[in-house]
Amino acid sequence: MTPRAAGTRALTVGIDVGGTNIRASVIDDDGQVLDTVQAPTPHSARALEDALDRSVRDLARRHPISAVGLAVAGFISADRSTVRFAPHLPWQNTPVAQRLTDRLELPVLLEHDANAAMWAEYRFGAAAGGHNVVMVAIGTGIGAALLNDGTLYRGTHGVAPELGHLQVVAQGRSCPCGKRGCLERYCSGTALADTAIELLATDPVHSVLAKEVALDPGSLTGRRVAGAAQDGDPLAVRVMADFARWLGLGLAFVSDIFDPDLVVVAGGVSSSAGLFLDEAREEYARTLTGAGHRPLARIRTTQLGEAAGMIGAADLARAAVAHR
Repeated sequence: MTPRAAGTRALTVGIDVGGTNIRASVIDDDGQVLDTVQAPTPHSARALEDALDRSVRDLARRHPISAVGLAVAGFISADRSTVRFAPHLPWQNTPVAQRLTDRLELPVLLEHDANAAMWAEYRFGAAAGGHNVVMVAIGTGIGAALLNDGTLYRGTHGVAPELGHLQVVAQGRSCPCGKRGCLERYCSGTALADTAIELLATDPVHSVLAKEVALDPGSLTGRRVAGAAQDGDPLAVRVMADFARWLGLGLAFVSDIFDPDLVVVAGGVSSSAGLFLDEAREEYARTLTGAGHRPLARIRTTQLGEAAGMIGAADLARAAVAHR
């Protein structure tokens, strides 16, 4: 496999390497998705790399590809070559970029999935024109990214920022990270279900959602809570109000440290932003240090949605090749 011929558009492949599925897309230099393939995520490192190889080669048969970018939920080394740890993937301290470069004979770059999504929104979406930008990607947990004057901030060891694991409740809900009271335990898709259960235990209310939970507690999901809130269910509405409060408080914490001009709310939960974002903005404006005496960050939702990680990874790979 060889890089694109001179005179063709700069096409790269961006891959969202998720715990359940691999989605690989051909992206042009305007951030447009031209072609996509998808496959289940294997559970061994060798099988996963085989699947990535097949996905890229499938796309390369139809398009001239110059580089590949992988968006991975996990700790990526500062040089973006190695996956140090990924909780839902079989890589640990694995030189993934070099392995795939050798197999594909194409440059391969790794990026944290939230960083990749942030970059895509900065280049082509909701963060365009921003200077100091925070992305909060809310799904099962919280992913986050920081952009400082057009540069992604990765920290000394490539793992910054972990905003979802700011401790907001001493000895609060247990978190898979090993701590208790992390922000994502109160402000995530998983947290919506947990909050509903806690509210029912302390203050039962009459609602359709409450009856359904009583009959089958395992049926409760964040998506179900959001749907019930959309229908006006009183329990679900209270849950969303609690979620909004925690999101606003979290954004105030981040703003006290980073002082952004723009916040982009992304992730699966952002599709329900109409249920919580206005209240979150109000909580943020109330709890920000110096409230009333300083400008507030603009708070927007994603424009690129679930494609952002692939678009950003592809664009970062394109830029890396161009600067070699």
